[in-house]
Amino acid sequence: MSSPGASHRVPARAAFAQVGRLATLSWEVLRAIPRRPFQVREWVEQAWLFASVTILPTAMVAIPFGAVIAMQLGSLTQQIGAQSFTGAASALSILQQASPLITALLVAGAGGSAVCADIGARKIREEIDAMEVLGVSVIHRLVVPRVLGAVFVSLLLNGLVSVVGVAGGYFFNVVLQGGTPGAYLASFNALAQLPDLYVSELKALIYGFVAGVVAAYRGLNPAGGPKGVGDAVNQAVVITFLLLFAINLVITGIYLQLIPPKEL
Repeated sequence: MSSPGASHRVPARAAFAQVGRLATLSWEVLRAIPRRPFQVREWVEQAWLFASVTILPTAMVAIPFGAVIAMQLGSLTQQIGAQSFTGAASALSILQQASPLITALLVAGAGGSAVCADIGARKIREEIDAMEVLGVSVIHRLVVPRVLGAVFVSLLLNGLVSVVGVAGGYFFNVVLQGGTPGAYLASFNALAQLPDLYVSELKALIYGFVAGVVAAYRGLNPAGGPKGVGDAVNQAVVITFLLLFAINLVITGIYLQLIPPKEL
């Protein structure tokens, strides 16, 4: 006869097992990256897949996102009499926080879901099992090119979102709110520093890696049948979003502790 708390311990045990398998897959991907021969063609195809489904949505999301941040901060700085710092506040918030997150959410939502569906379909058609029987490494052949494709596109899209977001914020602050162009740019130049760009690209790299690994993991472990693949795609997107926000909190906290702010 099972104890009353057994039903509560089993879901927790299953959750920890999932975390362990996901961490194991991440380590296997890292170990397989230096292996040769590298699947260049597969990597190019997967990078193009990620880019083709994310470039336009990312740019379209970055414009209103940068505008909202600029208008909100512009209104706030006017209330406290610090209009000259609107450019620095809005541009830094876009560069450090908004740009990597927008990139990661779209890479995970659009590209990651496509990767998960592709690998999941191969799994239920028993293509993955056939590759393993033939001695072909599924991690090296399928997962690594997709993860590296997600990382590469995330780094490029992060730069695109940063430029578009800052340009959108500049337009809405200067044109719609009557800000001064010189003050907007001067404040950003006075407070911004290279580590702000480095941490933004580091976040994009980690987010792309996480999105690719989670999509591959759920694709390799569907519940069974076409419905299981659809459920795996939904779970991959949700899990990636949760992990991204948690990782963002950790990286931001470490960055603020290690990198002192630039003084005027």
